[in-house]
Amino acid sequence: MANAKIIEAKAEVVNEITEVAKNNASFILFDYRGLTAEETAELRKKLRENNSEYKVWKNTLTKRALDSLNLDLAECLNGPSAMAYSTDSVAPIKTLSDFAKDHPALEIKGGIVDGEVTSLEVIKELATLPSREGLLTMLAAGLIGTVKDLSIALNLLCEQKENE
Repeated sequence: MANAKIIEAKAEVVNEITEVAKNNASFILFDYRGLTAEETAELRKKLRENNSEYKVWKNTLTKRALDSLNLDLAECLNGPSAMAYSTDSVAPIKTLSDFAKDHPALEIKGGIVDGEVTSLEVIKELATLPSREGLLTMLAAGLIGTVKDLSIALNLLCEQKENE
């Protein structure tokens, strides 16, 4: 009877991990050894502020869940692993990378971004991208500049037509 409950509990965890991996744009594995309880609480807070979550599951259950999705992160599941995930592809990556600058004990191992297993090199590149808000600001600035240039060109054209 006790074994059946343990098996059922493990199956529920595997289902939870599967749903998290399937329904989020990013699922990043990292090593948290060496972080103090206060640092861990600070990391959780920063992740939540960026619409991300942080959870620790057993590596064997995580592997089982990811295998069911044909996603192989076995090489990242050595030693203690935590997972940060979000519906935003880059938010947890940027948060973890920024946190690791001041807390070298945190080590990103790898992950899944937009449904694909992603190398550590790509994750590092994604960490350097501007935030969504930053990209929108850049886009808006570009549009404003274009509208301003168009306005100047139209004014010059109108002046030219008046002088003809």
